[in-house]
Amino acid sequence: MTMDAKAWPQLDVARDSPTFALLHLAAQMLGKIRIANAPWTNHGWHVALQPRANGLETLPTAAGDGRTFTLVLDLCRHAIVLWVSDESRDELPLNAGSIAALHARLVAMLARNGLPSNFNGMPSEIEGAVPFAEDRAPRPYDRDSADRLREALAAMLPVFDHFRAGFIGKSSPVHFWWGGFDLAVTRFSGRPAPQHPGGVPGLPDRITREAYSHEVSSAGFWAGGVTPIASFFYSYAYPEPAGFRAAKIAAGQYDDTYGEFVLPYADVRASSDPDGMLADFLQSTYAAAADLGKWVRPALEHDPIAP
Repeated sequence: MTMDAKAWPQLDVARDSPTFALLHLAAQMLGKIRIANAPWTNHGWHVALQPRANGLETLPTAAGDGRTFTLVLDLCRHAIVLWVSDESRDELPLNAGSIAALHARLVAMLARNGLPSNFNGMPSEIEGAVPFAEDRAPRPYDRDSADRLREALAAMLPVFDHFRAGFIGKSSPVHFWWGGFDLAVTRFSGRPAPQHPGGVPGLPDRITREAYSHEVSSAGFWAGGVTPIASFFYSYAYPEPAGFRAAKIAAGQYDDTYGEFVLPYADVRASSDPDGMLADFLQSTYAAAADLGKWVRPALEHDPIAP
Protein backbone atom coordinates (compact mmCIF):
# COMPACT_ATOMS: atom_id res chain seq x y z
CA MET A 1 0.00 0.00 0.00
CA THR A 2 1.42 3.41 -0.98
CA MET A 3 1.79 6.44 1.27
CA ASP A 4 -1.29 7.93 -0.43
CA ALA A 5 -3.30 4.80 0.36
CA LYS A 6 -2.39 5.04 4.04
CA ALA A 7 -4.09 8.45 4.13
CA TRP A 8 -7.43 6.77 3.40
CA PRO A 9 -8.82 5.51 6.73
CA GLN A 10 -10.68 2.25 7.07
CA LEU A 11 -14.48 2.63 7.30
CA ASP A 12 -16.39 -0.22 8.93
CA VAL A 13 -20.18 -0.54 8.91
CA ALA A 14 -20.56 -2.22 12.30
CA ARG A 15 -18.21 0.18 14.06
CA ASP A 16 -19.01 3.46 12.29
CA SER A 17 -22.68 3.41 11.27
CA PRO A 18 -24.14 4.44 14.68
CA THR A 19 -22.00 7.59 14.68
CA PHE A 20 -22.66 8.25 10.99
CA ALA A 21 -26.41 8.00 11.69
CA LEU A 22 -26.17 10.62 14.41
CA LEU A 23 -24.07 12.89 12.19
CA HIS A 24 -26.57 12.46 9.35
CA LEU A 25 -29.45 13.68 11.49
CA ALA A 26 -27.37 16.48 13.03
CA ALA A 27 -26.41 17.62 9.52
CA GLN A 28 -30.10 17.64 8.56
CA MET A 29 -30.89 20.04 11.41
CA LEU A 30 -28.17 22.44 10.26
CA GLY A 31 -29.42 22.28 6.68
CA LYS A 32 -33.02 22.91 7.71
CA ILE A 33 -31.99 26.00 9.69
CA ARG A 34 -30.41 27.29 6.49
CA ILE A 35 -33.57 26.51 4.49
CA ALA A 36 -35.71 28.47 6.96
CA ASN A 37 -33.57 31.60 6.75
CA ALA A 38 -32.16 31.93 3.23
CA PRO A 39 -33.65 32.71 -0.19
CA TRP A 40 -33.88 29.75 -2.53
CA THR A 41 -31.03 29.27 -5.00
CA ASN A 42 -31.23 27.01 -8.05
CA HIS A 43 -31.10 23.30 -7.27
CA GLY A 44 -30.88 23.99 -3.54
CA TRP A 45 -27.14 24.68 -3.73
CA HIS A 46 -27.48 27.30 -0.99
CA VAL A 47 -28.48 24.72 1.64
CA ALA A 48 -25.76 22.14 0.97
CA LEU A 49 -23.03 21.93 3.59
CA GLN A 50 -19.53 23.02 2.65
CA PRO A 51 -16.55 20.69 3.32
CA ARG A 52 -14.05 22.26 5.68
CA ALA A 53 -10.80 21.03 7.24
CA ASN A 54 -12.66 20.48 10.51
CA GLY A 55 -15.90 19.08 9.13
CA LEU A 56 -18.97 20.50 7.37
CA GLU A 57 -20.33 24.04 7.53
CA THR A 58 -23.40 25.98 6.44
CA LEU A 59 -23.02 29.05 4.26
CA PRO A 60 -23.37 32.37 6.18
CA THR A 61 -27.02 32.94 7.06
CA ALA A 62 -28.73 36.25 7.83
CA ALA A 63 -30.03 36.52 11.39
CA GLY A 64 -32.49 39.29 10.49
CA ASP A 65 -30.87 41.90 12.74
CA GLY A 66 -27.79 42.85 10.73
CA ARG A 67 -25.78 39.83 11.86
CA THR A 68 -24.93 36.63 10.02
CA PHE A 69 -24.08 33.23 11.44
CA THR A 70 -22.70 29.86 10.41
CA LEU A 71 -23.06 26.45 11.99
CA VAL A 72 -20.27 23.89 11.78
CA LEU A 73 -20.54 20.15 12.21
CA ASP A 74 -17.08 20.23 13.74
CA LEU A 75 -15.48 16.78 13.63
CA CYS A 76 -12.33 18.02 15.35
CA ARG A 77 -14.10 19.47 18.39
CA HIS A 78 -16.87 16.85 18.09
CA ALA A 79 -19.48 19.56 18.49
CA ILE A 80 -21.91 21.77 16.62
CA VAL A 81 -20.12 25.10 16.67
CA LEU A 82 -21.90 28.42 16.16
CA TRP A 83 -20.04 31.44 14.80
CA VAL A 84 -21.72 34.86 14.64
CA SER A 85 -20.56 37.99 12.82
CA ASP A 86 -20.59 40.01 16.06
CA GLU A 87 -17.60 37.87 17.19
CA SER A 88 -19.66 35.67 19.51
CA ARG A 89 -19.24 31.91 19.48
CA ASP A 90 -21.03 28.98 21.09
CA GLU A 91 -21.06 25.20 20.80
CA LEU A 92 -22.74 22.03 21.98
CA PRO A 93 -21.22 18.53 22.13
CA LEU A 94 -22.44 15.96 19.63
CA ASN A 95 -22.59 13.20 22.26
CA ALA A 96 -25.98 14.39 23.56
CA GLY A 97 -27.25 10.81 23.91
CA SER A 98 -30.23 11.14 21.58
CA ILE A 99 -31.38 13.20 18.61
CA ALA A 100 -34.17 14.72 20.74
CA ALA A 101 -31.61 15.96 23.25
CA LEU A 102 -29.35 17.32 20.52
CA HIS A 103 -32.30 19.06 18.87
CA ALA A 104 -33.41 20.69 22.14
CA ARG A 105 -29.88 21.91 22.88
CA LEU A 106 -29.44 23.28 19.36
CA VAL A 107 -32.69 25.25 19.58
CA ALA A 108 -31.65 26.56 23.01
CA MET A 109 -28.20 27.59 21.75
CA LEU A 110 -29.68 29.56 18.87
CA ALA A 111 -32.28 31.21 21.12
CA ARG A 112 -29.80 32.34 23.78
CA ASN A 113 -27.72 33.97 21.04
CA GLY A 114 -30.77 35.81 19.67
CA LEU A 115 -30.78 33.83 16.43
CA PRO A 116 -33.65 32.22 14.48
CA SER A 117 -34.40 28.86 16.07
CA ASN A 118 -37.53 27.66 14.26
CA PHE A 119 -37.03 25.12 11.48
CA ASN A 120 -38.74 22.09 9.99
CA GLY A 121 -38.50 19.32 12.56
CA MET A 122 -39.00 16.32 10.27
CA PRO A 123 -35.99 14.59 8.68
CA SER A 124 -35.88 14.45 4.88
CA GLU A 125 -35.08 11.60 2.47
CA ILE A 126 -35.43 8.97 5.22
CA GLU A 127 -38.12 6.29 5.05
CA GLY A 128 -40.20 6.14 8.26
CA ALA A 129 -38.44 9.15 9.77
CA VAL A 130 -39.15 10.25 13.35
CA PRO A 131 -39.33 13.99 14.15
CA PHE A 132 -36.08 15.24 15.69
CA ALA A 133 -37.83 16.29 18.90
CA GLU A 134 -39.34 12.81 19.34
CA ASP A 135 -36.29 10.71 18.46
CA ARG A 136 -35.28 9.61 21.96
CA ALA A 137 -33.61 6.36 20.96
CA PRO A 138 -30.04 6.05 22.30
CA ARG A 139 -27.60 7.48 19.76
CA PRO A 140 -23.98 6.64 20.61
CA TYR A 141 -21.23 8.92 19.33
CA ASP A 142 -17.74 7.56 18.81
CA ARG A 143 -14.99 10.12 18.24
CA ASP A 144 -12.85 7.63 16.35
CA SER A 145 -15.62 6.98 13.82
CA ALA A 146 -16.14 10.73 13.34
CA ASP A 147 -12.39 11.19 12.89
CA ARG A 148 -12.38 8.49 10.22
CA LEU A 149 -15.15 10.22 8.29
CA ARG A 150 -13.34 13.55 8.47
CA GLU A 151 -10.09 11.94 7.29
CA ALA A 152 -11.86 10.08 4.45
CA LEU A 153 -13.42 13.32 3.20
CA ALA A 154 -10.03 15.05 3.40
CA ALA A 155 -8.45 12.26 1.33
CA MET A 156 -11.05 12.33 -1.44
CA LEU A 157 -11.70 16.07 -1.70
CA PRO A 158 -8.62 16.89 -3.83
CA VAL A 159 -9.72 14.26 -6.36
CA PHE A 160 -13.23 15.71 -6.55
CA ASP A 161 -11.87 19.26 -6.74
CA HIS A 162 -9.60 18.34 -9.66
CA PHE A 163 -12.51 16.63 -11.43
CA ARG A 164 -14.69 19.71 -10.88
CA ALA A 165 -11.95 21.98 -12.29
CA GLY A 166 -12.05 20.20 -15.65
CA PHE A 167 -15.55 21.43 -16.50
CA ILE A 168 -16.39 24.96 -17.66
CA GLY A 169 -20.07 24.34 -18.28
CA LYS A 170 -22.63 24.79 -15.52
CA SER A 171 -21.59 22.72 -12.52
CA SER A 172 -22.31 22.61 -8.83
CA PRO A 173 -19.52 23.11 -6.31
CA VAL A 174 -18.18 20.02 -4.56
CA HIS A 175 -20.57 20.10 -1.61
CA PHE A 176 -22.24 17.85 0.94
CA TRP A 177 -25.93 16.98 0.79
CA TRP A 178 -27.33 16.52 4.27
CA GLY A 179 -30.52 14.89 2.96
CA GLY A 180 -28.74 11.80 1.69
CA PHE A 181 -25.51 12.35 3.66
CA ASP A 182 -23.30 12.39 0.59
CA LEU A 183 -20.53 14.44 -0.98
CA ALA A 184 -21.42 15.34 -4.56
CA VAL A 185 -20.57 17.33 -7.68
CA THR A 186 -23.00 17.68 -10.58
CA ARG A 187 -22.31 18.64 -14.20
CA PHE A 188 -25.01 19.94 -16.56
CA SER A 189 -25.26 19.55 -20.34
CA GLY A 190 -27.20 22.80 -20.67
CA ARG A 191 -30.31 21.12 -22.07
CA PRO A 192 -33.67 20.73 -20.28
CA ALA A 193 -34.52 17.28 -18.91
CA PRO A 194 -37.85 15.41 -18.79
CA GLN A 195 -39.82 16.02 -15.60
CA HIS A 196 -38.42 13.94 -12.75
CA PRO A 197 -40.95 11.45 -11.31
CA GLY A 198 -40.24 12.56 -7.71
CA GLY A 199 -41.24 10.20 -4.93
CA VAL A 200 -38.23 10.79 -2.63
CA PRO A 201 -39.33 10.22 1.01
CA GLY A 202 -39.74 13.44 2.97
CA LEU A 203 -38.89 15.64 -0.03
CA PRO A 204 -41.54 17.60 -1.96
CA ASP A 205 -41.64 16.61 -5.63
CA ARG A 206 -41.27 20.26 -6.62
CA ILE A 207 -37.82 20.30 -5.01
CA THR A 208 -36.69 17.12 -6.76
CA ARG A 209 -38.03 18.31 -10.11
CA GLU A 210 -36.29 21.66 -9.84
CA ALA A 211 -33.03 19.89 -8.91
CA TYR A 212 -33.29 17.74 -12.06
CA SER A 213 -34.74 20.38 -14.38
CA HIS A 214 -31.78 19.94 -16.76
CA GLU A 215 -29.68 17.01 -17.93
CA VAL A 216 -27.01 16.04 -15.41
CA SER A 217 -24.11 13.74 -14.78
CA SER A 218 -23.62 13.55 -11.03
CA ALA A 219 -21.00 11.79 -8.94
CA GLY A 220 -20.19 11.58 -5.28
CA PHE A 221 -19.50 9.61 -2.13
CA TRP A 222 -22.20 8.11 0.07
CA ALA A 223 -21.22 7.47 3.66
CA GLY A 224 -24.49 5.70 4.48
CA GLY A 225 -25.69 7.82 7.39
CA VAL A 226 -28.86 6.37 8.90
CA THR A 227 -28.59 3.52 6.37
CA PRO A 228 -26.04 1.02 7.72
CA ILE A 229 -24.24 0.22 4.49
CA ALA A 230 -20.62 0.02 3.35
CA SER A 231 -19.63 3.43 2.00
CA PHE A 232 -19.21 3.79 -1.77
CA PHE A 233 -18.60 6.23 -4.59
CA TYR A 234 -21.36 6.64 -7.16
CA SER A 235 -22.08 8.16 -10.55
CA TYR A 236 -25.36 8.46 -12.44
CA ALA A 237 -27.00 10.38 -15.26
CA TYR A 238 -30.44 11.94 -15.46
CA PRO A 239 -32.04 11.19 -17.78
CA GLU A 240 -30.10 7.97 -18.20
CA PRO A 241 -29.11 7.65 -21.89
CA ALA A 242 -29.57 4.38 -23.76
CA GLY A 243 -26.65 2.05 -23.23
CA PHE A 244 -25.37 3.83 -20.13
CA ARG A 245 -25.61 0.92 -17.70
CA ALA A 246 -23.69 -1.33 -20.12
CA ALA A 247 -20.92 1.22 -20.71
CA LYS A 248 -17.32 0.21 -20.10
CA ILE A 249 -15.88 2.15 -17.16
CA ALA A 250 -12.49 2.22 -15.48
CA ALA A 251 -13.61 0.77 -12.13
CA GLY A 252 -16.77 -0.24 -10.31
CA GLN A 253 -19.98 -1.55 -11.83
CA TYR A 254 -23.57 -0.60 -12.50
CA ASP A 255 -25.92 -1.38 -9.61
CA ASP A 256 -29.53 -1.98 -10.60
CA THR A 257 -30.78 -1.39 -7.05
CA TYR A 258 -29.44 2.15 -6.92
CA GLY A 259 -29.65 2.87 -10.63
CA GLU A 260 -26.06 4.12 -10.82
CA PHE A 261 -22.46 3.06 -11.11
CA VAL A 262 -20.91 2.26 -7.74
CA LEU A 263 -17.33 1.83 -6.56
CA PRO A 264 -16.83 0.59 -2.99
CA TYR A 265 -14.79 2.89 -0.79
CA ALA A 266 -12.92 -0.19 0.46
CA ASP A 267 -11.76 -0.96 -3.09
CA VAL A 268 -10.37 2.55 -3.51
CA ARG A 269 -8.63 2.41 -0.15
CA ALA A 270 -7.05 -0.97 -1.00
CA SER A 271 -5.76 0.25 -4.36
CA SER A 272 -2.06 1.00 -4.86
CA ASP A 273 -3.23 4.36 -6.25
CA PRO A 274 -6.49 5.41 -4.54
CA ASP A 275 -6.51 8.91 -6.05
CA GLY A 276 -5.98 7.57 -9.56
CA MET A 277 -8.62 4.87 -9.19
CA LEU A 278 -11.22 7.37 -7.99
CA ALA A 279 -10.28 9.90 -10.68
CA ASP A 280 -10.63 7.26 -13.40
CA PHE A 281 -14.03 6.23 -12.03
CA LEU A 282 -15.29 9.83 -12.03
CA GLN A 283 -13.98 10.59 -15.51
CA SER A 284 -15.02 7.35 -17.22
CA THR A 285 -18.58 7.39 -15.85
CA TYR A 286 -18.99 11.04 -16.82
CA ALA A 287 -17.61 10.32 -20.30
CA ALA A 288 -20.11 7.50 -20.73
CA ALA A 289 -23.00 9.78 -19.74
CA ALA A 290 -21.79 12.66 -21.93
CA ASP A 291 -20.98 10.60 -25.01
CA LEU A 292 -24.14 8.49 -24.93
CA GLY A 293 -26.20 11.59 -24.11
CA LYS A 294 -24.57 13.49 -27.00
CA TRP A 295 -23.31 16.36 -24.85
CA VAL A 296 -21.24 18.99 -26.70
CA ARG A 297 -18.12 18.07 -24.76
CA PRO A 298 -15.55 20.39 -26.44
CA ALA A 299 -17.62 23.39 -25.32
CA LEU A 300 -17.98 22.13 -21.75
CA GLU A 301 -14.54 20.82 -20.79
CA HIS A 302 -10.97 22.03 -20.40
CA ASP A 303 -7.76 20.89 -18.77
CA PRO A 304 -7.60 21.90 -15.09
CA ILE A 305 -5.22 24.79 -14.46
CA ALA A 306 -2.26 24.24 -12.08
CA PRO A 307 -1.35 23.66 -9.29
